[in-house]
Amino acid sequence: MERKTGMAPNHANASPAPLGLMGFGMTTVLLNLHNAQIVPMGSAIMAMGLIFGGMTQFIAGALEYGNRNTFGMTAFMAYGAFWISLAVLLFLPHWGLAPESSPALMGSYMWVWALFTAIMAVGSLTASRMHQVVFFSLTLLFVLLGCAEISGRPMLGIVAGYDGLLCGLSAIYLAASEIFEIQFGHAVLPVGLPHAPGEIPHKDDLVVHIS
Repeated sequence: MERKTGMAPNHANASPAPLGLMGFGMTTVLLNLHNAQIVPMGSAIMAMGLIFGGMTQFIAGALEYGNRNTFGMTAFMAYGAFWISLAVLLFLPHWGLAPESSPALMGSYMWVWALFTAIMAVGSLTASRMHQVVFFSLTLLFVLLGCAEISGRPMLGIVAGYDGLLCGLSAIYLAASEIFEIQFGHAVLPVGLPHAPGEIPHKDDLVVHIS
């Protein structure tokens, strides 16, 4: 029996999941190097957010629609839209098209994304353990960023930055595991396949498809 895991069900076409995961993971790592106060904000972060985190991840989600993978489509297109909206949100005041958002509004922006991500995190419970690490750490990231904006406490933003690094690196790891498995024809990097309590499934007999 074929194995299908997480956001990458088996199909005749190439899987867009590693591309989407890399777009999400690499952009998340780059932004959270800034949140953790390791590097300053710069155009490299905005460019990555618009093109790889935004546009490329959105395209990956559209391809998941063709694969009838509802979870993958929703995740990739939503977070692609998040990165684009974040860049536009930061650019609009500089262009004089809209006033700068207040801390309360920015905190609310982060919290509504935390709500969405919490829903996706629950959905990831039928996927691999590494999917769960990505979505639950991302939920925490949005909560912390929202709290940092509203409370005005920079330390919360730094903590959020390190959580974001964990989240982004986990997504990169998950993308690498899927690329290696496709290339080598067998699992290379463990991701923690889910199974029922007391069950020890053979890796070739497990079917998990989020749709």
